[in-house]
Amino acid sequence: MNKKNTDIDIVNEVLEACILAYPVSSFIISIYQQYQKRGSLSKKQLQGLFSKASAIESLPAAKLATLEALIKKMPNRFKSELPEKKPLYEKEKAAGELIETILAKYPQHKRVLFLQSKYNNNQPLTLIEIDELKKFKQVLKL
Repeated sequence: MNKKNTDIDIVNEVLEACILAYPVSSFIISIYQQYQKRGSLSKKQLQGLFSKASAIESLPAAKLATLEALIKKMPNRFKSELPEKKPLYEKEKAAGELIETILAKYPQHKRVLFLQSKYNNNQPLTLIEIDELKKFKQVLKL
């Protein structure tokens, strides 16, 4: 036994009233076709329909109020703001100071020069490399 849907479709009734009032309006025709295909409209489309329908004098105020209630019931969609751009890698100032102090006393130290080039090219220094710099500082008694 198939039950017939006895719900009143206010959106469809308002759309049909708008088509009768504005037969050449491409906006009304397109949202009417979309409503027939999908069965729903977006909040912005409903707001546009409401603005067109409110200009029709023969349309009952109760239908407009129901349409407005449907619009208010729908959620607002907001795009979130983009996050601030942060650099992928931030230089560790402690490692930079260690490199500078070692190179101030021994400017030709090859391993420290290699670590300095890595540090200057924004490549992260591993914990082993930072420990290595600390050991160099202790061995060189700086």
